[in-house]
This record gives sequence, C-alpha cells and structure tokens, in this order.
Amino acid sequence: MDKIMADDTARDDELILVDGLDREIGTATKIETHVKGLLHRAFSVVLVRDGDSGPELLLAKRSILKYHSGWLWANSVCSHPRAGEELMAAAYRRVREELGCDAADLREVTAFAYHAEFENGLCEYEFDHVIVGSCDGDPNPDPAEASEVRWVGFGELAAALTERPKAFAAWAPMVLTMAMAYIGK
Repeated sequence: MDKIMADDTARDDELILVDGLDREIGTATKIETHVKGLLHRAFSVVLVRDGDSGPELLLAKRSILKYHSGWLWANSVCSHPRAGEELMAAAYRRVREELGCDAADLREVTAFAYHAEFENGLCEYEFDHVIVGSCDGDPNPDPAEASEVRWVGFGELAAALTERPKAFAAWAPMVLTMAMAYIGK
C-alpha cells in the first residue's frame, strides 16, 4: 500500500466518515478510508465561465501520480474536507492548492453517494457534495494533481461523456451532468 499512496501529499489527512445521511460518525486516515471502502465526506468542484457559445466547465485531467484514476478526466477539483474543516472552506482551499487560482462564488448545488472500486484495490465510497462556482484568475494546476486542464462547452462535454465514458473518472459523469443541469436552469 505504501506505493499506492507514496505520491499523495495528503495521505495522512484524517477524513470525515459519515452515515448515509451525511452525518459525521468518526474519522479515519485517507489510506484506511480508501482501502476499507468506508463512506466518507467528499466534494467535487465544477468551475464555470462564460464562453463565446455559452457556459464552459473547467475539466481537469488527473495526474498519473494520483492514487487512482490517473490520466482520466474529471471535474475541476475532487477532494475531501479534513476532520474539523468546514466543507466550503475545504473547497476554496483545494481550488487554490490544485489549480493555483482562487475560486469565487462557490455554492453547493446537490449531493449524492456513490461507490467505485479500482484495479489497484482501492475503493471510493463517497457522500459527494457538488459545488459550482467560478475561477478568479487563470488556472495553473499543480502537476501532482492535474496534468492538464481545459474549458469545454455543454455540447462538447455531453458528446464526450456519451462517446468516451472511459476517459472520465468514475464520479465525473454524474458530477458534470448534475452541474450542467444546475447551470442550465
């Protein structure tokens, strides 16, 4: 397991374990949480901007150094609040850490639970809060977090999710679809 998490700078973070209603029931280390498949609090940030043809979402291609789902596309930022940390404070912190820019006007739009197992034996079992906002400045991603970022419009993204679903991390189609539904209202 050391190799799996050796590249993850936050491997020792204490994550918030929750029940099916997102009520806190304890904490566990990040590695323990993902090895044992424990339900924990997470968030997915989707940054949006006005493009020439309508709204555009910022996608991040996960670094190959990530402990799972490396080189797959996902929403702008995927992370966990630390034990004792408020959800929105964690979201603002992780946008700065992962993308090198500040988030603005973050707001939670929905939440859902999902479970995904990975070839390396790790598992995500998350109560995931979907957060939408904008980016103050140009993204300059940390290479340990994202190998690439790009802005995409709804039409291009919807086509990619349909035509190339395996190019996306397990949670990304759900998160991105929920974000587009919220933004499109």
